[in-house]
Order: sequence, then C-alpha cells, then structure tokens
Amino acid sequence: MTYREMSGAALDGELRAVRQRHQELSTRGLSLDMTRGKPCAEQLDLANGILSCVGPAEIAAASSDPRNYGGLDGLPEAKRLFADYMGVGNDEILVAGNSSLALMYDSLVRAWLFGVPGSPRPWGKLDKVKFVCPSPGYDRHFAICESLGIEMIVVDMNGDGPDMDAVERLTAADDSIKGIWCVPRYSNPTGVTFSATVVDRLSSMRAAPDFRIYWDDAYAVHHLDDDPQPLPSIVDACKKAGNPDRPLLFGSTSKISFAGAGVAVMAASTANLKDQMRHMGMQTIGPDKINQLRHVRFFRDMAGIEAHMKKHAAIIRPKFASVRASFEANVSGTGIAALSQPRGGYFFSMDGLPGTAARTVALAAEAGVKLTPAGSTFPLGRDPQDRNLRLAPTLPGLPEIEQAMEIICNSVRLAALEKLCA
Repeated sequence: MTYREMSGAALDGELRAVRQRHQELSTRGLSLDMTRGKPCAEQLDLANGILSCVGPAEIAAASSDPRNYGGLDGLPEAKRLFADYMGVGNDEILVAGNSSLALMYDSLVRAWLFGVPGSPRPWGKLDKVKFVCPSPGYDRHFAICESLGIEMIVVDMNGDGPDMDAVERLTAADDSIKGIWCVPRYSNPTGVTFSATVVDRLSSMRAAPDFRIYWDDAYAVHHLDDDPQPLPSIVDACKKAGNPDRPLLFGSTSKISFAGAGVAVMAASTANLKDQMRHMGMQTIGPDKINQLRHVRFFRDMAGIEAHMKKHAAIIRPKFASVRASFEANVSGTGIAALSQPRGGYFFSMDGLPGTAARTVALAAEAGVKLTPAGSTFPLGRDPQDRNLRLAPTLPGLPEIEQAMEIICNSVRLAALEKLCA
C-alpha cells in the first residue's frame, strides 16, 4: 500500500514511527559524505603504476622531448591514444592539462571575448546570450554560465536524453541561444545515455550559425556492466548533417587514473581547434607532457584503458547495488520517490514528492549524512519542484554506504510524511 492509499490514522502512525527512527539514527554520531562524485582510495590505487612508469629511457624514446616547451596540442603519442578514446581523428583533438572543466570554462570564456568560427561578433558583445540546460544536470556547467551572465533555459532530461521537441523549438526560434550542455553517457546525475535519435536531432536541428554543443563525455568508459548502451558519434552525426563545427567534445582521465593529476582532452573540428589554439598560445607554451607520457606508457592503448576500467567497475558495482537494495527495501512501494537505474557513471538521481528535497537534505544532515544541496542539479540552484536529489556512492566504503542509505531512506520517508500529514 502506498502512502497516498493509507488512511489518515495510518499515516499519522507511520509518521510517528519514522520520526522515532530518525531520532534514533541521529544519536549515532555519524559523519558521512555523499556530496560529490569522487573516486575512493582503492580506485586511485589502481593507477599507482603511473608514478613509476616513466624514467629517462621512456623520455628518450618519446617522439619529442616532453621535458621542454612546445607541443601546445599535446604529445603526439597522447594525441593518438586519446583520439581513439574520443572517437575522432588525430587532427581533431588536443591533449591538455589535468582538468576538462578548465577546458570547458576557457573555451566558453574565449567565445565570450572573441566569438567562435561563424560568430558575427564576440558573444559578450551581444545583447543576450542563452544556453539550453537539460535538467537535472551538472551543477558546475550551470555555474560557468552563471559566472558569465548567460541566461539558462531549463529543458527536461528524459530517459533517452534532453527533451528534443523543446530543444528544437527553442533553437529554431532564437539565435541568441548559443549552446547546450550535454553529458551524453551516464549523465550527471540521472545516468541517462543519449539515444541515436537524440544525437541525430542535436546534429541536424536549426540553430544559430555559431551554436555549439558542449559535449562533456566525462563517463565515456565508466560502465558498470559488460554490455553498455552504445552512444553514436556526435562528430560523425554533425559532419553528416553539414554542421561539422557544432560539437565541442571534452573528456579526461580524472575518474580513470588520478582525479587531481589526470589528462584532459578536447576534440572538435579542425577549424574549432585552430581557433582554440590561437588563443591558448597566449595562455601557455605547452601542457605537462611528462604526465601525458605517463598515461600513454601506463595504459598503452584503448584495450588497456578498458581493462583498467573493469577493475574500477568491480570496486564500485557493489556500492551501486547497495544503494539500490536499500531503496528497494525501505522506500519502494510507498509511492513517494523514484530512483534512477544507472548502468555506469558516478551518480544516482532520486525524485521525491514535490516540495520535499530540501527537507530531506536537512533531515539527513541532522542524522549525520551530507548530501548535495537540494536544487544543485538545476540552474541557479533552483529546482522548480524541490524534488530532485543527487546521490554519490563512490567515495564511501560499503559499510558507510549502508549506514548512509538507511538514514537517507528514512529522511525521504519522513519528509514525505510530514508533507502528507500537514
């Protein structure tokens, strides 16, 4: 029986029991953190070989001296490896420092200051600049737009990607819309992988000549099972549609090797990369090519990356299963919340009753579990229904996840009961 099917007296009794359980859980003195999608120490340990795989002999054997200046677009060996990783040609990729977020920020700031190929003038000189923001989505994408004063237009994230009817309607009618944020595989936080239909529609829809798809493929190889849903190439689709300059792709090894010392990449048309490098040349004389060489020597090829990621999956799969099992045991059947079913990536998305997300976060905090603030998965931190929560289960150990989920599930129930009994 769902909560909505219960009588008033039954609901009041359930509220008393769940509130009592909350008080008991709050006395445990726990301090658990499920706010951000960080790899755990055991995952980071998998890549410790990177620290010792490059010495003088490997440096001498490199195509160019990685200790010196130059190589603005990356070490040739790294370009070959990560072109394969991103599914593009060697002339369609640059390999940079450790942060794909920095590449995204810099590319958007350059568009703001100078425009992009196809721009009549810099975006910052326009009366208005807008971005389409499928939501729930990644808070740091939205923060970049907010910092530049870019207006964010929310569209729903469906089970196969953004609501393309809404996206197409918006971009066809408004040339001030200059971009869309996309996490196309195991989207943060919903876990959605874009369908072939969505990819085709994004590539061929009517939009401003300087419209850009910011394609943040952060979880390209972060599968939990051995039969991942395919993701068509946005580069190939845009070329076929006659819009080769539309996509800007970003990726990194932040959740493959070391979160703070990985390698970040940007893939795009040669026209886009030439434009980016023209400005990058004013910013740097070259990236850390020794770190790039470390990654090449450690992983060697895509088969090496894929084998490495199976080890990651073995560590985090039980954690995802624990979240699912706890939700099924404690919340399913009440009719008050739905939990996403990701097949990879780093997050769960939970939708509770409208008007309960902020209260759930507060209740969980009282009992010792920190969650991402309610609203963070929407532009400006404003979830119009106050219902979405993001859960990040990778960093804690399995016992901590089990403890945290008991608190989270009870908090979801308590917030819902308070609302239903008000």
